[in-house]
Amino acid sequence: MFLHRRRFLVGALACLAAYATPASAGFLEEIAFVDLVEKQLADALRPRHPDELWVLVDDKASTLDVYRGHDRIEHFAPVSLGRGGAQTQRIRGGSVTPMGEFRVNRFNYASRWHIFMGVDYPTPAHARMALQSGIYSQQDYEEYFDYYRRHGGPPQNTVLGGAIGLHGLGDADPEVHKRFNWTQGCVAMTDTQVERLDELVGIGTRIVIR
Repeated sequence: MFLHRRRFLVGALACLAAYATPASAGFLEEIAFVDLVEKQLADALRPRHPDELWVLVDDKASTLDVYRGHDRIEHFAPVSLGRGGAQTQRIRGGSVTPMGEFRVNRFNYASRWHIFMGVDYPTPAHARMALQSGIYSQQDYEEYFDYYRRHGGPPQNTVLGGAIGLHGLGDADPEVHKRFNWTQGCVAMTDTQVERLDELVGIGTRIVIR
């Protein structure tokens, strides 16, 4: 059953720890929790330099905007996010779009979704939150960073899930797209829109989902 985008109850997991080190994982229940991704997002809406090209996806507005510095140069609406809404912490299979600050790290032009632009989810901030909330064990956490060091990007098969990105509709129903959030966690737009986005972004482009 599809949920209308205006009727989502988008929840954040209640307060996750910010500054614990791996060695202190056993004492997490004794420290105050802070949502690391929320802290990250507070600074993410500022361009990193005056000419930076970056992308902002707004869950509440169902929009995707492309900026050059502080100037908006493209606006796409509506875009569709996950059926489970958007949250700072995501679990595999929950159809939730992860909030946070990401980088484009791959393109697939043979995708069932016409064009797929993958991002580097789960980020180290998501991994740290997963450890602090008990979603990751200490071993999971260490294996995450071991994989990241060896491959230059995050693993895609942990409990946090993966294969998150921006994509077109492909064979998806455009009428459903206009009315509902329908994806398993990605950000979907029309094929024409994703083709235009593809002209602008590249590997390393910063993607902010809030």
